[in-house]
Amino acid sequence: MSIDASARIHPSAVIEDGARIGPRVEIGPFCVIGGDVRLDEGCVVKSHAVITGQTTIGAETTVFSFACVGEIPQDLKFAGETTRLEIGARCRIRESVTMNTGTSGGGGVTRVGDDCLFMAGAHVAHDAQVGNRVIMVNNSALAGHCVVGDDVIIGGLAGVHQWVRIGQGAIIGAVTMVTNDVIPHALVQGPRGELDGLNLVGLKRKGVSRADITALRAAFQMLKQGDGAFQDRARRLGEETDSAYVRTIVDFITADSDRGFLTPS
Repeated sequence: MSIDASARIHPSAVIEDGARIGPRVEIGPFCVIGGDVRLDEGCVVKSHAVITGQTTIGAETTVFSFACVGEIPQDLKFAGETTRLEIGARCRIRESVTMNTGTSGGGGVTRVGDDCLFMAGAHVAHDAQVGNRVIMVNNSALAGHCVVGDDVIIGGLAGVHQWVRIGQGAIIGAVTMVTNDVIPHALVQGPRGELDGLNLVGLKRKGVSRADITALRAAFQMLKQGDGAFQDRARRLGEETDSAYVRTIVDFITADSDRGFLTPS
């Protein structure tokens, strides 16, 4: 066990042998910290939270009460192999959030980037790869093997099917089921998720130039109404565009997909 002298740990907390507790870490009452857990500088773990498994949590991240982080996957194929959960810096993991370690069949690691917000009741399943500045709203769920790009927002009570990719800057509406890949900067909504346009509000908030937004709008129309298959339209788009934002969409569509794509209606 390695506990920095500046850490503040409530007497009722259980810290198992082998845990590594960094400088200025705060651990509240009745928490359980497993023996293979590492908490980096300035982490805060509030009362009754459980952090277990081969779990690393980056600096200044806060884990709120009753969250359960690092438990084994909810996957019947899991056979007790050693797998990991890696969480970045400055994340906020709110009440009753659950995050699982990976499986050997999915690379063995569940990863979460920096500056993410997981609101109460959100779930991140095994082998998911979550980017930076992602927001998962209350009771949303990310299934196994999903890949979520930077700056994505997943609305409350939304569900994302296993193996789905969500491109950077996309927004998923509340109470939406997403069963296919979502292109970057897209807006998806409806009970069975439909690609309903671009996340224009998010692009403007991010300070994307008018020229790039215009290029994205034109690209979306070409993907919606152009000739040929969806991937063929994307390849033609890639030959014509000078916009880095449009290029991101082209690269996303032409990459490998396990689920196919949500396409414009």
